[in-house]
Parts: sequence; structure tokens; C-alpha cells
Amino acid sequence: MFEHHVRVHPSADRLPREDQLAWKLAAVATATGELDADSVTMAVNRVIDNASVAVAALLRRPVAVARAQATAHRGAAPGASVFGTRVRASPEWAAWANGTAVRELDFHDTYLAADYSHPGDNIPPLLAVAQHTGRTGADLLRGIITAYEIHVALVKGICLHEHRIDHVAHLGAATACGLGALLRLPTETVYQAVQQTVHTTTATRQSRKGEISSWKAYAPAFAGKAAIEAVDRAMRGETSPSPVYEGEDGFLAWMLDGPDADYTVPLPEPGEPRRAILDTYTKEHSAEYQAQAIIDLARRLREKIPSPERVRSVVLHTSHHTHHVIGSGSHDPQKYDPTAGRETLDHSVPYIFAVALQDGTWHHERSYAPERARRPETVELWRRITTVEDAEWTRRYHDPDPDRRAFGGRAVITLADGSVIEDQLAVADAHPAGARPFDRPAYADKFRTLAGNAVTPEGQDRFLAAAEHLAELTAPGLDGLFPAVDTEAVAAYDASLPKGLF
Repeated sequence: MFEHHVRVHPSADRLPREDQLAWKLAAVATATGELDADSVTMAVNRVIDNASVAVAALLRRPVAVARAQATAHRGAAPGASVFGTRVRASPEWAAWANGTAVRELDFHDTYLAADYSHPGDNIPPLLAVAQHTGRTGADLLRGIITAYEIHVALVKGICLHEHRIDHVAHLGAATACGLGALLRLPTETVYQAVQQTVHTTTATRQSRKGEISSWKAYAPAFAGKAAIEAVDRAMRGETSPSPVYEGEDGFLAWMLDGPDADYTVPLPEPGEPRRAILDTYTKEHSAEYQAQAIIDLARRLREKIPSPERVRSVVLHTSHHTHHVIGSGSHDPQKYDPTAGRETLDHSVPYIFAVALQDGTWHHERSYAPERARRPETVELWRRITTVEDAEWTRRYHDPDPDRRAFGGRAVITLADGSVIEDQLAVADAHPAGARPFDRPAYADKFRTLAGNAVTPEGQDRFLAAAEHLAELTAPGLDGLFPAVDTEAVAAYDASLPKGLF
């Protein structure tokens, strides 16, 4: 790896494009070389994972709205598939619908470092463009692995959360690079597309604060759609705000650390294997990633506690990020509101710990049902749970060694009789360093579980066979990455919703 230093430059400097971060990212995206075999295996896992959570979300309102918007934009043939339909839409709109479906349940992969991210959000726009342009499975894999490489590098080097900028600003740049690799575009074209995408997808993180709305699912889909449109314009010769990162009125100067901003982004050397995807991890439970280990910890503690009703208080000692984003340190009263929606509850670790402790399990729908959140004994326990930042857990969260990095915490439970029970868990059971790391059979089981009510066993087999042979798929074979579902049920649900402009 080499470390690229990024800082603000006044316009008078005329910073050469070859020294700009956007160019460096584009150069990584357009470099040639063999794909790492382990990275290919993991990319296939994430394609399976994305389809799992997308199919499970088909009958949820935000997904249906995005789908209705997409299917109204058929565009020029051949277009791209839309989950839950037999329609092919214009690729940017297919990416919009499919990206929303993938993100809706907050149930696919994650990477956490200086900032946080969901790199699997790159896959829907890449798949849509691959279908529309007649690319092969091998082309798609090159795009996915490249997008992950860029996404992880940006998340390692540049913290957006500190300045309350939504993490999709890094996603858009990664997707533009992935599209460049997929289509084998010139470095100049990708450079322009990266800058356009970053410029148009930078937003505040109010989408993940307070009363969290359905935009949380739409935000990454919007970034993917914007990246496709930016690539299209760049391919037609259009240029971009430049330098988008380093300019005196640019991203770093006004959105992040200001005129004195100085960041270091680690990027692979020419010819170095692209293996960043192996540092990312998926979710066993449908909740914010920092809650994954907390759910597993609650399930373990349930066996040590005579009854959850005997709990007087729970204090979760955890990292700065967990405490301030999904814990009581956020100072969001909505995180303790039993009438809050799912988008808020899956970002409330006190709620998640309470339900997991009482139920000993976690379900992507039942654990968030309104009647579950409003259960009196749950509300009572929930409001006895707080989080505190622990310096050691914060240090472990940012440990440069991925094998020592930790995203869990320590629970201190005080019972009604004054006795105390403590336990801790560093990483989720499904994490690569956890008790039961996710492997190909685990990804397949997750798909079968989530798709069980929508896809026949034969359909499940066909999808898994297509995904597992992704590297050999021809262009028509990419259609097999969309599991066949009951489209009549989907259409009936869509018809029940209000109409819009399209």
C-alpha cells in the first residue's frame, strides 16, 4: 500500500490532476491485473447477501415506492432488472430501486474504521450497468472488487461522521470507480465521474439522527443512481468541479476539517492484489452493525439472569461511536420512544439489547413490530438501559490491526437485589474473528431463510447456482442473479399505494 496525503490547495496552486485524490482513485480503478481468488469468493458471498435482504424487503413501502418510480422509466433497451418484477428499467432507475431494496432492512455488509460504510451498496448500480451494457460476470466481479477497494480506502482515511456528513459521500466515489473498472474506461473519464459524484452526493447525516425516516434506505440508492449518471456524462466528455476534494472551496475545506485539512488515504500499489473486500463483514442480525455483538451478548446473558424482569439497570460500556450514534450519548429521545418506527429502533442499542435479552433471539420483522416495541415490560426494561463511552472500547474500535479491532462492549447488569452480572463481547459471532464466522453455507442459509416466503425451493437453487458461478456467467446469465418471486403479490402491494408523478 502507499499513503496518499490529501490537503486543501488554493486555486493559485493549480494542483496537477495526477496529484489529486480523485485521479489517484481513478488510477486504481483503471489499473489492470488478475483478480484475487479470495476476493472473488467474497464478492460472490456479497451478491448472495444482497439478494437475500432485497427479496425479504420487497413488500415494504419504501422499496415499493422506489420500484414504482423505476418501472415508470423503461428507457432504451436492454435496460436492467428490478427486484420483484419482470420489468427492465433504465439502469440508473433500476439501481435506485434495487439499492433501496438492498438497504431497507439494514441487514447487509459493513466496514468500520475512521468512518463507517455499507460497501454492498455498490453492487446494485454495478449490476444494473453490467446488465444494460451486456457485460459478463467476470466484468461485474472486477467492478465489485474495485468499488470495495476504493470504498474501504476512503473510509480508512477520511472521517465524515465527525463533521456530520452522511457516509454515502464515500459510496458515490467508490461506485463511480467500480463502474470505471467494470466498463474499462480511461482514467480521465473515471476521474471526472468521481468528482461529479462526490459533488452531488454530499449531504448531512440528519438522515440518521432523531426521528429517522425512510430516506435512510434511499440515500445509498441515490448515490448509486448519481454515480451512473455522472459516468454517463463523463463518457460524453463532460468535466467536473475540480479539484473536488482539495479545492479551496471544495469538499475538505468546507465540509470537513477546513483550510488546514490533511488526510491520509491508503491505496494499493500498481499490481498489488485488491483484497479490501476481505476486511469487510456482513450481518447475522438486522440492525446497525455496532449492535451485532450486543445482540449476541444479550442472548448469552439471558442464560445468566434469573429473569429480565429482575433487572434494575443495564449500563453498556462501549465505543465513542456506538455511544453517540446508537446509544444514549446521541441524546435522541426517539431512541427510547415505543412509537418510533423501525428506522429509528434499529439505531437504538438500548431497545435492541432489551428485546434480545427478553427474547433470546432476533428477527428482522418481529423484533421491530409495533406491538413488540410497545410491550409494557419491554418499555420498562428499555428505559433502564444506558450507554457510556469507555476509552478502551474506543481505542479497540479504531485499532489499526483488523484482528484486534472490536465493535462490541461490556454489559453491567444490576439486579433488583443489588447483585451485579457482567459480561463482554468484542465482535459479533458472525464476524471473521467471531465464534461462528460467516462462510458460503451461512450466506446460502441466510438467503434461503429470508427468501423462503417469496422464492420457491427450485428458484432458490437456480439463484444460488448462478451466483456461485458468477465468474463464468455470460451477459444473459446475469439475469439469474434476480431470484424469481411471486410478481403478482408484489404488483398487488404496489397497486395499494398512493400514486406519484411518474
